[in-house]
Amino acid sequence: MQFPESWLREFCNPPISTDQLAELLTMAGLEVEEMQPVAPPFSGIVVAEILEAVQHPNADKLRVCKVDAGAASPGGPLQIVCGAPNARVGIRVPLAMVGAELPPGEDGKPFKIGVGKLRGVDSFGMLCSARELKLSEDHGGLLELPAGTPLGISIRDALKLDDTLFTLKLTPNLAHNLSVLGIAREVSALTGAPLNMPVFTPVKPTHDDNVPVRIEATDLCGRWAGRVVHGVDPKATTPAWIVDRLARCGQRSVSPLVDISNYVMFELGRPSHIFDHAKIHDELVIRWAKPGETLKLLNGNTVELDEKVGVVADSAGPESLAGIMGGDASAVSDDTTSVYVEAAFWWPAAVAGRSRRFNFSTDAGHRFERGVDAETIPAHVERITQLILDICGGRAGPLNDVVAKLPERKPVTLRVARAAKVIGMPVTQEECAGVMKRLGLACTEGEGTITVTPPSWRFDLQIEEDLIEEVIRVLGFGRLPDTPPVAPVTARVRLESSRSTHAVRRAVAALDYQETINFSFVEARWEHELAGNPDPIKVLNPIAAPLAVMRSGLVGSLVQILRNNLARKAPRVRIFEIGRVFSRDASVASTLTSVAGVSQPLRVGGLAWGPVDQLQWGEAERNVDFFDVKGDVEQLLAPRAVRFVAAEHPAMHPGRCAAAIVDGQAIGHVGEFHPRWRQAYELPTAPIVFELDLAAVQARDVPQAQALPRQQAARRDLALVVKEDVRHDVLMAALRDDATGLVRSATLFDVYRPKADAADFAAGERSLAVRLELLSDDATLTDEIIDAAVAAAIARATAACGARLRA
Repeated sequence: MQFPESWLREFCNPPISTDQLAELLTMAGLEVEEMQPVAPPFSGIVVAEILEAVQHPNADKLRVCKVDAGAASPGGPLQIVCGAPNARVGIRVPLAMVGAELPPGEDGKPFKIGVGKLRGVDSFGMLCSARELKLSEDHGGLLELPAGTPLGISIRDALKLDDTLFTLKLTPNLAHNLSVLGIAREVSALTGAPLNMPVFTPVKPTHDDNVPVRIEATDLCGRWAGRVVHGVDPKATTPAWIVDRLARCGQRSVSPLVDISNYVMFELGRPSHIFDHAKIHDELVIRWAKPGETLKLLNGNTVELDEKVGVVADSAGPESLAGIMGGDASAVSDDTTSVYVEAAFWWPAAVAGRSRRFNFSTDAGHRFERGVDAETIPAHVERITQLILDICGGRAGPLNDVVAKLPERKPVTLRVARAAKVIGMPVTQEECAGVMKRLGLACTEGEGTITVTPPSWRFDLQIEEDLIEEVIRVLGFGRLPDTPPVAPVTARVRLESSRSTHAVRRAVAALDYQETINFSFVEARWEHELAGNPDPIKVLNPIAAPLAVMRSGLVGSLVQILRNNLARKAPRVRIFEIGRVFSRDASVASTLTSVAGVSQPLRVGGLAWGPVDQLQWGEAERNVDFFDVKGDVEQLLAPRAVRFVAAEHPAMHPGRCAAAIVDGQAIGHVGEFHPRWRQAYELPTAPIVFELDLAAVQARDVPQAQALPRQQAARRDLALVVKEDVRHDVLMAALRDDATGLVRSATLFDVYRPKADAADFAAGERSLAVRLELLSDDATLTDEIIDAAVAAAIARATAACGARLRA
């Protein structure tokens, strides 16, 4: 909400400075997000009138003007050389006198005006455009002032440029402050300064024409008021004071009728709409739209409607989107001579979220979905009507006020003792009642209680805590004492068998990965291709069209980060993310931390691309491969034992992908990016990616004390011949599965693939060199015991994998 301070002070003018006013509003919950002057500093610029404008003798695009600056130029008219195309006799414009300082330029220094000579003609000053004064970007000519502007006065006084623009960042419960009057009401309550409430005298009807209105959907519209005004002039000029105030509220001038509607919205918080009366067919019906209906809006978009969207329709079909935007078919134009002015109460729940369905938002919808006063509709229509008559002329008809269903204002009771407990300082019943009266809230007092009936403009007062908030807001947060917490603070001790998310983050970062943070909503293509998810959870109101679904995996986000880095010529990329993923799961129930039917686990994912290490002299450069990232995953999970089993993943190479197995459970995958997607996503080489369940990564084994072995371990190397399709993990499991417990480890240290004509090898066989470590806690191993254990291990490998000793 943006507004000028001067407009606010017309309604309520407390004896405090601008900075104090900003502090007051912020501490009352109306955060002042920005303050900026209406105009930059400049001086010596006054109002002048052009008395004469003749062609420059030596330049086609220059004119020699005689200007009257009134009392600012006691020596009479000044000669000014000007090149503006609109420099003509009779207009009043800003004049920078000799010695004046224009606003600072890009170097931060003001530009000082002196006596100049342009093509041989002296110029005693400069006539200014709005851009030269940095009032706007308009540089089409001189800034023309109203004809009645007094000559010789400072342009700052003439245009009220010594003003400040406030920008408030309002929370959704403060919708009653979405107008200058609403903010003035707050300032009056906070400071005790009187509030100048506007009074609107009803317009006397001069004809009997009206538009029949029927409210079919009372859950959409509770009240509607409107009237017909004949004989308006849509080409009239909007008064400068309205144009200026709209501009200072961030709204550009469009046409007098639109400007009047916008002005009253900023002034009173009342969105309204003005129809071209001649374009309304028969009656107006307020109803829910019918499936398949379409409506071309004022912004030029044609939207398809359904039964969840409210419309104002006539016999020809929908004419406007209820509470959001008018339709193009009934819009006023330069040919309009008769208008229908309406204001209505739309139920907030019937408007909320509707404009976002069509990917736009409006000031009207922003207000209606938070709640707009239903009681002041007739008075505000009178205000709009009077402005139309004053600016555009015309003859007003009778006001048609249709009341269907108004919001029920249920009383809310405040317990003074509870207010003191929640606020954290003593408050009296007298103070609480005083706050309610200052806010204009009707209340009755009981023994230790105050019962408030919320007024029509306060939709946020529904429970006791809402009233408690009002008490401390008005009394002032500065009154709160510096009281230490009473409740004991007990640290929650994390179990030793679990490490924190931050510890996991540090562990991955220690492996030379950099953390990234990505949106949880992604492109549908990523889900279909990289997650194998044909039915992802869709986002109802995406912040951008591509980001339309919730992710069920992290790989897509990481690949996109890689592409961004490659576009910037990054030579080496190692990134990770810890984030939540989303998938459908009917077994999930709705709780405080979950949504029914949606699984939301946390995952940790990583991606490595490019050289395995930074460029250096001590080691030859090579690209990262599957085994490098597999080692990173092992180190991340250490000291827990992890097995890797060949598996498939939609985003990974079908022959270079493995599932990570811990305690018999698959906790994720690691593998090379799929060649098809490497080409589709335009990657020069395939990255290596991994994605693991965060809960499994956080779990860790508690160290157990173990005595040092009294005996020395024995080691035996075996060369086992197996088929090419024998998996490493199956062979190792068979060798380690020793019932006697003597085989403590089995480690593969060499692989030999013979030539085609090698003896002792059949086609498709290879030799695996394995080192066995044997140890007994109780006795020294003899050769007989060792040979028996090795023979038993070979037998197990033969039974499980068809292995045999190499000759």
